Amino acid sequence: MSSHLLVSSNSSRHATLLLLCSGGFCWLRTLSGKPHISGSLISESYRLLQLPENKSISPEQVKVSYLRLAKLYHPDSGSPTADAALFTRVVEAYRCVVAHCSEARSRDRMPDEDEDKDPAAGVAPQHRHYLSYEGVGSGTPSQRERQYRHFRADRAAEQVLDYRQREQERAAASEGALVERDMRRRSRNIKITQAVERLVEDLIQESMARGDFRNLSGAGKPLNKFQHNPYSDPMTHNLNRILMDNGYQPPWVLTQRDIRETADRIRRDLLDGRAGLGETLGPMERLRWEELCAHAEEELAKLNKKVDNYNLIVPMLQMQMVHFNLAREVRRAEEVAGCRRLEQRQKRKEERKRVNAAHVAAKSADAKRGLVSWMQSWLK
Repeated sequence: MSSHLLVSSNSSRHATLLLLCSGGFCWLRTLSGKPHISGSLISESYRLLQLPENKSISPEQVKVSYLRLAKLYHPDSGSPTADAALFTRVVEAYRCVVAHCSEARSRDRMPDEDEDKDPAAGVAPQHRHYLSYEGVGSGTPSQRERQYRHFRADRAAEQVLDYRQREQERAAASEGALVERDMRRRSRNIKITQAVERLVEDLIQESMARGDFRNLSGAGKPLNKFQHNPYSDPMTHNLNRILMDNGYQPPWVLTQRDIRETADRIRRDLLDGRAGLGETLGPMERLRWEELCAHAEEELAKLNKKVDNYNLIVPMLQMQMVHFNLAREVRRAEEVAGCRRLEQRQKRKEERKRVNAAHVAAKSADAKRGLVSWMQSWLK
């Protein structure tokens, strides 16, 4: 059972005492004026904060002990030991110990001044409470009031900014959750689509294996692709279809095919000639290789003229071709010839191994047959 008693007096010291009784434990606290704390209350406060009752204790130790107990007994801490009544007792004990420590330190510093000082000195009148301005500003009361108004305006602006920032963070978090949900939904739809496509492909393969598509009309004939182009006008589309049906090909297509075939032939001749000369070139081999390079240079000059004509008639700039360079083609032929020689050397090694293995197998077979024939003749 708890009880609370509030006693006020209008004496010169303006003392107000607050008596708290909770579970047989009494607290006596002064709200204004010089506090009067009993020895038993101080001892009980030190015992409750689990501190030794001596003068060498520091305010940091008192604060650490209070924070440790507050974490245990605060009703909002979520701890299984949370207790509102016990937390209230811890708070009052902390205040009592802090007041006792400060009183002891001031008494040690000024032992003689407390006896000579007027009891009413240093106690501000009650109406001065409204001129504190939270300790903001300096100067006359009117100057402090103006400074306090600016301080309150700045604090309000900071609070508004903090509130807007929290709202923006909350909105961004909700938007991020929506984006993540859309991504999950999109990925689920993609997975479903892929699963359906795989299922359809499996069914098509099974039907083809059973031969269900063998009796279809038009089997073995080419598909009629590119029947309609939505990006071309109907007249151009019909003209192109008529030309394609009659086997007509544009001149630039024929020129491009001739250029590619000629380039492939020149590269093949260079490659065959370089591969046939060996890895190291002697005087005769070098002379023959120079003749092959001179002939290839003449062929490339003619081919580059075809490339110039092709670039003039090709309809799109991205399809134009560059000139062929003899040095680049010779370097490519030498690299490919080296790779080909390595492949041929590997093939010869494998062939020798195969021949040796066949020879050894034939020898072993002959030996077995000779042994069998000798044993048969010996048994006869």
